[in-house]
Amino acid sequence: MTKAKHRQEKDAPINEEALRQVIELMFFAYRDFTAEPDAILAEYGFGRAHHRVIYFVGRNPGIAVNQLLDTLKITKQSLARVLRQLVDEGFIEQRTDAFDGRRRLLYLLEKGQRLEQKLTERQARLIARAYEEAGVGAADSFRAVLRCIINSDDRSRVGGDILAREEREG
Repeated sequence: MTKAKHRQEKDAPINEEALRQVIELMFFAYRDFTAEPDAILAEYGFGRAHHRVIYFVGRNPGIAVNQLLDTLKITKQSLARVLRQLVDEGFIEQRTDAFDGRRRLLYLLEKGQRLEQKLTERQARLIARAYEEAGVGAADSFRAVLRCIINSDDRSRVGGDILAREEREG
């Protein structure tokens, strides 16, 4: 696409009905994205907050509690309740930072790793199928749209993490 055409499309007025359709699609997509993991989590007496904690600790072994709070944008009380349950049931381990004794670092234990992998496999399969059905270029466009939805403070952090991981794994 030429720069002029891209600029023209970017400057075009946004159709309210098209936006409402996308909002509706997001609601249905989120429902289906979380349905199977929700059922798995329910077997453990866990909810979506547990899932988010397990996911981000798994993606960032040794993440500090304060960093996790910043990522999840939840209260200390909410995180403390979820974390206590995950620690007590052997999914997560808290370690004191060797350099700063005030910081608590979080790691998935084997049980937590198995659950994180099970949940992520289900969601990854759903996304992979959607990419295949949507066709060439859909994955890059979808990631670009999602990155733009993320608040500007987190955009570079998330995008940088994704790019860094792709470079390491590539």
